[in-house]
Amino acid sequence: MSNARTARYSRRGLLAAGGALGLGALVTACGSEDSKDGGSDSKGAAKSGPWSFKDDRGKAVSLDQVPAKIVAFTGVAAALYDYGIEVKGVFGPTKTKDGKADVQAGDMDVSKLTVFGNSFDQFNVEQYAAFQPEVLITTTFDAAGTLWYVPEASKDKIAKLAPSVAVSVFDRQMPKPLQRMAELAQSLGADLKDTKVVEAKKRFEAASERLRKAAKSRPEIKVLAGSASDAIFYASGSNFSIDLEYFKALGVNFVEPPKKAMEANGGWFENLSWENVDKYPADIIMMDDRASTIQPADITEATWKKLPAVKAGQVISRSPEPILSYDKCTPLVENLAKAIESAKKVA
Repeated sequence: MSNARTARYSRRGLLAAGGALGLGALVTACGSEDSKDGGSDSKGAAKSGPWSFKDDRGKAVSLDQVPAKIVAFTGVAAALYDYGIEVKGVFGPTKTKDGKADVQAGDMDVSKLTVFGNSFDQFNVEQYAAFQPEVLITTTFDAAGTLWYVPEASKDKIAKLAPSVAVSVFDRQMPKPLQRMAELAQSLGADLKDTKVVEAKKRFEAASERLRKAAKSRPEIKVLAGSASDAIFYASGSNFSIDLEYFKALGVNFVEPPKKAMEANGGWFENLSWENVDKYPADIIMMDDRASTIQPADITEATWKKLPAVKAGQVISRSPEPILSYDKCTPLVENLAKAIESAKKVA
């Protein structure tokens, strides 16, 4: 889950506003059709026929043909793109203020995308209806299966226009949602035996082993996951977030705010004023890389600049909403492994 700018937001609002975000499926598919205007393309073998997929809410979606007009949350579309499935309709952070690709857009050419909403609670239902979507795909960050970035106010209207599929990124380790996204991509026509896909998975596994060894050899190195806003520094706990749970399982020594301190934020993180940003000593700080947050180079608070990890140059980026492909998750694992291997003990 991500952090909030203020406590008045709903829990979904907290996730979207920015911060430390830190979820036997039945898959029956025949691949992807040739691309249709405004739809999706598959770089794999084009196939047709009935399609069904049972998502992480336990809901099965069945269509007469493999969907061509797919609309997906931007990060999901970016993951599918890495498997050769090109989604043309997206919602969620896609373009920055200067029109460039948002970090969550991955390798997609954002100039060619139809964007139904670029920020939280933005979703042009009329434009979505005109697009004639066949399926909507996103993630879910809670046990209830709430569709990520689908506005509460218009969710019923959106639901009537096309069935939905959700991949859970709640309270599970990274390999599970990676596997589920790969299965979903395969159902849409991706070839999981393609050399690029196979090699990407091998690199992810090698990076994970490297991190495990680094954490074992440097158990004294403390890592803090954080996120920045104008008034608040968000110190994240490692529960619920797919990346932090996985890194912890590999042995990373995370700084953990007490559960009581995180209660107001659903157990995800603790709000700290900038005056108290030194509350938890850390040797490495992982900072939220999303556009909705303040990046380390732009933090002007004197208390931040005095932190030992900051002074030592031991601040790395973190993707609380990682693009769920092995290609995109591997660098996240490698960066933390490298940071731990080379870190000075400063806390």
